[in-house]
Amino acid sequence: MPRRTKAEAEATREALLDAAEEVFFDKGVARASLEQIARHAGMTRGAIYWHFKDKADLFHALLNRVRLPFEELLDEVRETSGIDSPLETLRLACHNSLVRIERPRDRRTHAILLHRCEFFSDINPLEMQNRLVRECQKSMYKQLRHAHDLGLLAPGLAPETATRLLQSMLSGLVHDWLRDPASFPLRDEGGALIDTLFGLISWNA
Repeated sequence: MPRRTKAEAEATREALLDAAEEVFFDKGVARASLEQIARHAGMTRGAIYWHFKDKADLFHALLNRVRLPFEELLDEVRETSGIDSPLETLRLACHNSLVRIERPRDRRTHAILLHRCEFFSDINPLEMQNRLVRECQKSMYKQLRHAHDLGLLAPGLAPETATRLLQSMLSGLVHDWLRDPASFPLRDEGGALIDTLFGLISWNA
């Protein structure tokens, strides 16, 4: 393969990821072949193997391209809003997560993981989903534990329960929307659900 600049190599890698995203979304991960992905990108399988070890490596790279730990969403809110309240920081981070998921690349990639990916070779979608949920719950619990210690949670509501409520609501919301994005506006209806839940779990003295 001719020597290429770093920018050219990165452009080729991105083009292959774009093609994989479209083919995986259309056919499902198990039924998609590297040959189909290469052809969709206007390249050869050799180009794929230059950048990725195998289909599992390509799939993981696709997920990492849109993955943003929930802790970083919290950091964004802290940096841009200056809000000190752990509950308000968490509420705004939840809203921002819906904005990100609505982006076409994020929407398609999450839909692939949740609805178009089967157990295949080194790809275990359930384990990947569980890892993402655990990371998200850890960040949520930290915020809700802080809110509990400050007396901001509703009386009798444990931070563990509040975390489960919030995680379950967001997961169900996103799963339903990704199945049929035209069925309801995610940011509007999802945002209203977020605000309603935070109104229920907050202590209004």
